[in-house]
Amino acid sequence: MRNLLLLVCLFLISAGEPALKPKKLFNGKDLTGWKIHGTEKWYVEKGYLICESGPDKEYGYLSTEKSYKNFELDYEFKLEANGNSGVFIRSSIAGTKITGWQVEVAPPGSSTGGIYESYGRGWLIKPTAEDEKVLSPDGWNKAKIRVVGDEVTTWLNGKQMVTLKDEKIGAANGSIALQIHSGGGIKVRWKNIIINELP
Repeated sequence: MRNLLLLVCLFLISAGEPALKPKKLFNGKDLTGWKIHGTEKWYVEKGYLICESGPDKEYGYLSTEKSYKNFELDYEFKLEANGNSGVFIRSSIAGTKITGWQVEVAPPGSSTGGIYESYGRGWLIKPTAEDEKVLSPDGWNKAKIRVVGDEVTTWLNGKQMVTLKDEKIGAANGSIALQIHSGGGIKVRWKNIIINELP
């Protein structure tokens, strides 16, 4: 009887929410699984994914070939030069015009960890100036984005930055995309880009 109860408990546990299965979006070798949009530079060097301004000094994006709806995304970035970049969620791209929501990656004082809607409502939410002090301007930063339904939460170096519930985000689906801002003189290094898909 005890064994039967144990089996029933194990079944109920396994029938709940599936265990998270981390997957590397960046393999550390090449851009397999990603697509370049625009003329800005995206390349791999010594195991790092690097975005860098090209001669046109325009917006550029590197998007996943696959769409992701609900997920936790962990990534690390290091700002070099101006460093104005970002991570888009549930996005679609035509040329270099993107529809979606950007979690900001930028130099100090530029709302890293906040959420911005491109070609739409603009800034939806920004972190406080005090919270943004956790950003390392010249070292590696660990960031996380959690997107479930209509709710998005972001973290930077272990600090929760913002939480937003938004009906428009909840209705969307699309790729994850890294951005390089227009204007030139920008360079950002990325590593350990890992996704956990959620139901």
